[in-house]
Formats: sequence, structure tokens, C-alpha cells
Amino acid sequence: MEMLLLTGASLLAGFVDAIVGGGGLILVPVLFAVFPGAPPATLLGTNKSASIWGTAASAAQFSQRVQMRWGALWPAALLGFAGSMAGAWGVTVFPGDFLRQALPVILLAVLIYTLARKDMGRHHAPRFTGRAETMAAATVGFGIGVYDGFFGPGTGSFLVFLFVRWLGYDFLNASASAKLINTMTNAAALLLLAAKGHVWWHYGLVMAVANVAGSLLGTRVALKHGAGFVRWVFIFVVSALILKTAYDAFLR
Repeated sequence: MEMLLLTGASLLAGFVDAIVGGGGLILVPVLFAVFPGAPPATLLGTNKSASIWGTAASAAQFSQRVQMRWGALWPAALLGFAGSMAGAWGVTVFPGDFLRQALPVILLAVLIYTLARKDMGRHHAPRFTGRAETMAAATVGFGIGVYDGFFGPGTGSFLVFLFVRWLGYDFLNASASAKLINTMTNAAALLLLAAKGHVWWHYGLVMAVANVAGSLLGTRVALKHGAGFVRWVFIFVVSALILKTAYDAFLR
């Protein structure tokens, strides 16, 4: 029964995460509900061991259908990896309570801005080229990488928002770009947690298969329906993240 529940949650998480990020909003609470007495680091590591494969599969599928700007994205992905490692180290030194309370406020600002700018992310019109685009993407990759390693919730959504708002991508191209960077930030966190023994591989590998299946389906849906559809899924996921993070920060 446990494996069936985890497999279903991982499938749904992969589907949602492929479109706009936020799969952890589904899978992580299920892991905590199924294993209430387990160490949080082990549950987070097991989540990463499944979700990384879905994110990587989605990135590969997007790259075949979307014109990825590789010159800017590879440096961003590598710096995202380094940033996630730095963030994971930072969480062992600095308390993250201030981020827990600030996160729902930040997400609310993102949501209000997205709703107010109805045309934002509907058209793909990159603002930078060459070295300027590489620097902007690398800044996003490193900054969100540090956040993912240090705290984590909403990483995919923040990546999508910044690629849309700052670099001028539409929501579809932003989601495709975010997948590559998020794969690398997940890899860094997984390596660190696995090295410390915080991964249940017997659960993670089964969930990985389901996550990849959900991710491939979600990517096809996003490619079929385009940037406008991805924008509305983004709004829905950010709204859910606001409710979840506000509950965790102020009510739990």
C-alpha cells in the first residue's frame, strides 16, 4: 500500500513539475505522511532521488522541441550546481527560519505581479544576447541554486518567473530552461544527501520510474498547449505554494 501511494504521488508530481515546477509540493508531503517518524533529511533525499530523473527527462524532451539557448544555459546550470552545494553547506551553519516566514510573502508578490502583467510571458522575446544573456542566466542559476540547496520550496517556479521577467522568455521556453538548471541543483543536493546516507534507494528507484512517466506526459501537454497554458498552471502552482508555505510558517 505504501509503494502504491508513493508511486501515484510521484507520477502526479512528475506531471506537474514538468509543466512549471512544484512537484515537491505533492510528493514531499506524501512522504512525510507515509513515514511520519523518519528523519526529514532522508525523506528529502528520497524525494530528490526520484524527482531528478523526471526533471532530467523533461529537460531532454523539451530540448528536442524548444530552441534552447545553450550558450547561456550550460554556464547557468553549472553555477546552479555549485550554488546548490553552497546552499546545502550553508544550511548546516545558518538557521533558515527567516526564509520560512518570508517565502509566502515573496511568492504572493510574484503571483500579484504575474496576474497584473497579463501579457508577461506570452511572447518569447529574449532581452539579452551573447555575454549579457550568459551573465544574466548564470546569475539566476547560481542564486536559485543557493536557495534550492539551503531551503528549496518553489525552486522551479522561481526559475520560471525570473527567466520570464528578467530574460524576456515566454513561459514555455522559461519552463524548458528551468528544467535544465533544476536538474543540476537537484543533482548537487542528491549527491550531498546520498553521501550522508539520507536516501532510501528501494523506494526512490520505483518512484523515479513513475516520476519520469509523469514528467514525459506533462512535457507533452505543455508543448501541445503552449505558453498561455503554462502561465495558468504557473499561477495555480504558485497559489498552492503560498497556502502551503504560509501554513508551515505561521500555523503549524
